[in-house]
Amino acid sequence: MIKFFESAPFSPVGYCYEIENILYKGKSRFQEIAVLESPDFGRMLLLDGTVQMTEADEFFYHEMLTHPVMHANPAPRKVIVIGGGDGGVVREVLKHESVQKVYLVEIDEKVIEISRKFFPSVSSGLDDPRVEIRPMDGAEFVRKTPRGDIDVIIVDSTDIIGFARSLYTKNFFSAVKDCLSGDGFFVTHSESLIYHKETVRKVQQILKESFPSVDLYTATIATYPGNLWAFAVGSVSLDPREARRKFEIQTRYYDDEIHAQSFVTPKFYRKLMDDKLDWGLPARIA
Repeated sequence: MIKFFESAPFSPVGYCYEIENILYKGKSRFQEIAVLESPDFGRMLLLDGTVQMTEADEFFYHEMLTHPVMHANPAPRKVIVIGGGDGGVVREVLKHESVQKVYLVEIDEKVIEISRKFFPSVSSGLDDPRVEIRPMDGAEFVRKTPRGDIDVIIVDSTDIIGFARSLYTKNFFSAVKDCLSGDGFFVTHSESLIYHKETVRKVQQILKESFPSVDLYTATIATYPGNLWAFAVGSVSLDPREARRKFEIQTRYYDDEIHAQSFVTPKFYRKLMDDKLDWGLPARIA
């Protein structure tokens, strides 16, 4: 048994995992990739030394990134998933019968290859005929997408550093808004509400410059620093808090009550946006 110490970007804490095996370690054109095997979390996917998912808890993150906006949309047909080369979000999107087309836009094809090999239960939807894989920059793909053509856009990126920064700019959010349909929704994670409060607020502010309706919900992810992870939602016209379809899909965590309870309260949201939250921690901006 060996130990792996993770020092996540812009986080004041580090995690230590017991590791039984190193199943893969290599480097793509963009990043270092590793697959470790833990007695507690099963197989773990690491990018540049940071844990992206584990078999034990990936469903919390993938379900919560996907289903709130999918249920808020009356009948999502076309979906873009940016990042998410592991396939977890695609797997969840395909649970919705109305979906006719999913574009998986992953800049690093190696992540898809490794996930197919080592995480078959996560990447299980990648061979579905409705899925079209585009190995390119997500921001570029969105810019080339026809106006009003997409119902839901989901960004499943790494931490907001390096090449992922292009997915958190005013220009990108504006392009996203342009290619969404009248009932369209956009969602992205915006880091930890505990350790990255300023980043969470900043993403909300930039989203407001493009979307008429912007909101925030959270989920607890055990293997992400700060644990209380934030998700930023932009809507073209509809309230993301309202689920517009029956909860008939099979999920392990997400359900109608989780949907209603995961959004922060209006009072808390105002405190966040007015910069009146004080955790007693130094500001860390990704």
